[in-house]
Amino acid sequence: MATKKKASKKTATKKTATKKAVKAKVKRKPNAAFMKPMTPSASLGAVIGNSPMPRTEVTKKIWAYIKKNKLQDAKNRRMINADEKLKEVFKGAKQVSMFEMTKLVSKHLK
Repeated sequence: MATKKKASKKTATKKTATKKAVKAKVKRKPNAAFMKPMTPSASLGAVIGNSPMPRTEVTKKIWAYIKKNKLQDAKNRRMINADEKLKEVFKGAKQVSMFEMTKLVSKHLK
């Protein structure tokens, strides 16, 4: 009888594993608020361009600029070192955290 119980436990775990795999295949829909084109201010436009784009694209372009110019702090990777263009966006701060950065950037979008 003990062998029957073990076999039933194995089949139960296989069933839950397949249910999780099915749920993982469902594609998420993007939030409409994030996909709405926003116009960057002049100072932010100097970094990412002046054309209207969704917030998700703004974030991607800022990170591309940061990585291209090697502005991430070497010791603490969560900190962003500002160059002349980013200082205008960061209200004159020399260094901000990546969480502060999103807050400051959102103020430059209309």
